[in-house]
This record gives sequence, structure tokens and C-alpha cells, in this order.
Amino acid sequence: MKTAMRLILAWVWLGQLSMAEAEAVKPRPNILFCFADDMGRYASIYSKLEGQGGISDLVKTPNLDRVAREGVLFKNAHVCAPSCTPCRSALLSGQYFWRTGRAAILQGAKWDPAIPSFPLLLRDSGYHLGKMYKVWSPGTPADAPYGGQAHAFEKHGRRFNDFSEHVTAMMAKGQSLQSAREELLGEVTANFEDFLAARPKDAPFCFWFGPTNVHRKWVQGSGQALWGLNPDELKGKLPSFLPDVPELREDMASYLGEIMAFDAAVGRLMQRLEQAGELDRTLVVISGDHGAPGFPHGKCNLYDFGTHVSLLVRGAGTTGGRVVEDFVNLMDLAPTFVELGGLKPPSVMTGRSLLPILRSEKSGQVEAGRSFVVTGRERHVESAREGFLPYPQRALRNARFAYIRNFKPERWPMGAPGDGKASAQELADNTHLGFADMDSSPSKAWLMGRGDDPQWAKYFDWAFAKRPLEELYDLGLDAQETRNVAADPKYSATLEQMRGQLLELLAQTKDPRVVEDGKFFETAPMAGPLPKDVLNPRAAARGKGKGKAKGRPLP
Repeated sequence: MKTAMRLILAWVWLGQLSMAEAEAVKPRPNILFCFADDMGRYASIYSKLEGQGGISDLVKTPNLDRVAREGVLFKNAHVCAPSCTPCRSALLSGQYFWRTGRAAILQGAKWDPAIPSFPLLLRDSGYHLGKMYKVWSPGTPADAPYGGQAHAFEKHGRRFNDFSEHVTAMMAKGQSLQSAREELLGEVTANFEDFLAARPKDAPFCFWFGPTNVHRKWVQGSGQALWGLNPDELKGKLPSFLPDVPELREDMASYLGEIMAFDAAVGRLMQRLEQAGELDRTLVVISGDHGAPGFPHGKCNLYDFGTHVSLLVRGAGTTGGRVVEDFVNLMDLAPTFVELGGLKPPSVMTGRSLLPILRSEKSGQVEAGRSFVVTGRERHVESAREGFLPYPQRALRNARFAYIRNFKPERWPMGAPGDGKASAQELADNTHLGFADMDSSPSKAWLMGRGDDPQWAKYFDWAFAKRPLEELYDLGLDAQETRNVAADPKYSATLEQMRGQLLELLAQTKDPRVVEDGKFFETAPMAGPLPKDVLNPRAAARGKGKGKAKGRPLP
């Protein structure tokens, strides 16, 4: 490799090769994409950036923080959809999720091989492709846009996906906390070593690290038991739409503990690249596929708590030490990776490459056109009492306002209520006993039993009640999105402008939801009973979370 570079420089010096041509024949950068299931926007760097007073005050993520300090921290990164499979369909294809056919839903998803995906484009251009754990699921064929299981490097184990469960069990058998942690992190490192060892000489690589440990369910109280996170330190720091009670603080602390486990694993991957002299020529990208699971306003909601995520990038020519305020959608990563690999992004991609931002020296707003982001949602998990129908939403978010359009306001946003007969423990274990589009959790169980309590009724309604056709939030006055001002005459001009902007973009990108009253999404297999060729989530739910240990997490 050094000899080839000397020859290139010699040709440049002799005037036989332009500098642009020399740039084109340089070794192409590697890509390490670390994508945590359900991670949201939490890292200790955010506490330092935004000041004290939030959830990130408690978490400690030195490896994520390093990427942010040495690279670019995006303040306004959002997912295309706050639901695993459609979010990943958008990310892999570089298109709004509603342009991905049957891949636009979670349960019932099926990949269309005619849709180009960035991993396969890179693979076909000579990249060494690999992945560890979850890429695209639930969906069939599993991980199809990443080449199925042909590029999996997991033979040393998948136990990291259930980090707190396994560490807790190992400690119960007498193993020390440090030893148990090291054993699981060792599996991650060994899997990555296999990937690097299989790499053809001089080939650039693209590796996806997709653990599911941050996805529920984790061991209750594990944040304090395994990571020393005191839930009481979250008092007064939870978002205003969450009841500030011990049960929710403990649940949140355990969630943050799983993020710390993810951070530790990322650190091992970066350490290995640094030892090999590859870190600086590797684009390291860290993010997650939506907000916190099992909490109101989080996963499966178009509020900031559901769509706003971390995005940290370093290496491979990135100008570091910057905080960027541009609004970006995670679908922008596909054309970024394709362009980084020396290819031209396919014209069907609606995402826009981030390379100009990464290579800029500016902080703050870098590209004037990135002033808003559009998100959406259709079917998440089934809800028998609602006839297996989706809850269709689209939203437009800019620096000052958030506009949400609920196309079917007569439906329940989190799925239909249960029959009220389940115990608190059953509600904490089984997503499908009521309001199925919020993951089962101690927080959900606590709140579902308090809908008639005047002290907590507003929190219950924020989580589960039906919503109007339009929601508008003035983020300058209401950052937590709890006061809908859509009916306030003072905001009529803003409401009209944002409604028009959103609907125009949906029409331009051929969103089926605005064609024939959404007929495409309202008919089988996008609605109605689940097709036979997909996993029935009710069967998985009966296992009360055990499916996750087998690599098939509940949605």
C-alpha cells in the first residue's frame, strides 16, 4: 500500500496525474456503524453540551463522548420512523420509509430486493461486508437489505444482546460483576476479530454493530446494580410528561445502564481499530433507531422523545470538534456511505449525503436548506380490538415548531386498551395486554393502573388517549410537547404553513398515505391479520420476552 501511494505521488509530481485523480485512487475509507436498538438521544456529552438538568446527567458514556469530541455531534438528528423495521428500511435504502413498500411497517414487513440498499451497493463495489446482531428485523427475509445472514460474524456468541439478564444470572452463580462484564464484552471483541481476519487484503470494510440490549426487556434495577446509577439522582430531571415517581426513575436508570453497556462495547471496537492503525481512516458513526421503549411519548411516537436520536461521527476525513445544528434524517446516512465509498447515490434515494457537512469546518447551521425534518409512522404491532389497523401519522419538525398530523384520530394511538384484568406484573411482561404499541415495562404497568386517579390522569392521557387530527407545539414555550396549540387562533398562520409544507412533501415523495385516503396502508397485507410468512408477535409475547434471548426481540 505504501509503495502504491509513493507511485501515485510520483506521478502527481511529474504532472502525469492530477491531484483530483490521485484523490480518487486513494484507499477508500472503512465504515463502522454502531446502531443501538431503542437508544434515543442519551450520552453524557449531551449533558455537557446542554447544561445540567436532564436524563443524560446520570449516564456515563466515555466512548461515545470521545467520538463526539473528536468528530461531529449532530444536535438535530431524527429517525424517519420511531419503529424498528421502518426506521431501518429508510436508513438502509436512503428513502422515506413510505417508499419502501411492505418494508414500511414493522409486523408483516417484507423486503423488496429491487430497492437498492447501501450495504449491498458497497459490497458489490469491493467492500468487505459484515454485521453483528440486529440489522433489519422483524422482517422477511431476515436482514435482507444487508445480504441476509451471509455477512454475520456472531459465532462467539449473542449474549451481549441480553446484557443485564446474563450478567445478573452469572453473578447469581458466584461470578464477579467485572468478570461477567468482561466475558460478554469479550464475545463482542472476538466476533469483530473474526470479521477483520476474514477481510481480503487491502479491501475497505463496512461493519454494522447492532446490539439489542437497549431494547426491552432488561432486568429491573440493573442500572443501579450493574452500573451504580442511583435512580434518586433523576428526581426532577425526567421530562414533564413522565410521572416523577420512584418506579419510573428506577426504570429509566436501568435503561441508561444498557446504554452504558453499549458504550463499553463501542469502546472495544474502536480500541481494536486503533491497535490496527485503522481508526482514523474509518468513519465511525453512532446512533439508534428511535426513542426509549416502554415510556410515554417515546418509541412509536412522533414527539421528540420518540424520534430525536444521537448522531455522532468521526474519522475518514471528517473535520472534528464541531457541533452541528442542521436537521438531518437518518435516511441521509445511506447516500453518505455510498458517496464515501466512491459511488454515486441512486436517484431514488430521497436522503441527502452528509459528506459536505462532515468535511466542512463550520459549526452551527452548515447547510441552510436543512431547516426541518419529516417523520412518520404506520403499523407497529397488531391490535386485535382495532381490526389490525395502523395508526397513521406524519410530522414536520423545525427549530421552533412541531406539527403532527394524525390521519385517523378516531383510532387509539398506542393500540386499543386492554380488558383491565391483567395484574401489574403481567402488564410489565406482556406488551399485548393493552395499548400494545407501547412496549411492556414497569413504567407502563404503573401508569395503566392510574387512568382514573386525578393526580395522574393527565399523564395517562398524554400516553394513551386519542389525539386530534392536528397537533402543533411551540417548542420555544413548550419543549416537552404537552400543550397542543393547533386550535389557538394566534398560531393559525403557522399551522397553515406547516400543514401545507408537510402535505406538499408527502405528495412530492409519493407517500401512499395521501393517495385514495391511504388505501395502500389500509388494505392487506399492510393492515388486517398478519400474513402467514411473518412471525406472529402474540406467540413471541407468550414467551414473556424470552424470544429476545434467541435473537428475535419483541417489537
